[in-house]
Amino acid sequence: MKKIELEIVALSHSITQTHSYAVVLGEVNGLRRLPIVIGGFEAQAIAVALEKMQPSRPLTHDLMKNFMNAFGVELNEIIINDLQEGIFFSKLVCSTQNDTVEIDSRTSDALALAVRFGCPIYTYENILESAGIMMEETSGKKKKSQAGEALEEVRTGSEDLKTMSLEELNTLLNEVLESEDYIRAIAIRDEINSRKKNR
Repeated sequence: MKKIELEIVALSHSITQTHSYAVVLGEVNGLRRLPIVIGGFEAQAIAVALEKMQPSRPLTHDLMKNFMNAFGVELNEIIINDLQEGIFFSKLVCSTQNDTVEIDSRTSDALALAVRFGCPIYTYENILESAGIMMEETSGKKKKSQAGEALEEVRTGSEDLKTMSLEELNTLLNEVLESEDYIRAIAIRDEINSRKKNR
């Protein structure tokens, strides 16, 4: 299966939903985005690495990187390799001088390590197809967020998605994507997908 390279384009949090964050991965040289809901600790770990901050004591992911470096283990890449019932599964592809090993990982932890090692992030077409969101081109240029602009506040809407028509949902999805409200976009995308399945 062909791998598609992704990069972290945004890390956002919800004002109304405590401990609810989304890391948004963008297709390299493409317009699709893959938003993944993660916990507060993992969001902080990713933001710290993106901003190149030095905490007074190593965070868990820093400790993991130091441990791997001490024993000569390289993190070559991470692959978001499965999606089941809205949960993403990933693996770390690690190597030593003699061996290459794939290790199962939570996607949030894999991303926190990928930022620290500077290694590529990949997924497969079927995952982008089922969970990705297409960004529209604006005036011939692709919209791109800076990874360094890590935490941005996002409001969640109070619309009752179940009462909206498919056309209204698609219009709303485009509006929230334009304002980069990825938390709401995830909920709207999931509602659209569940209706398409039930047709």
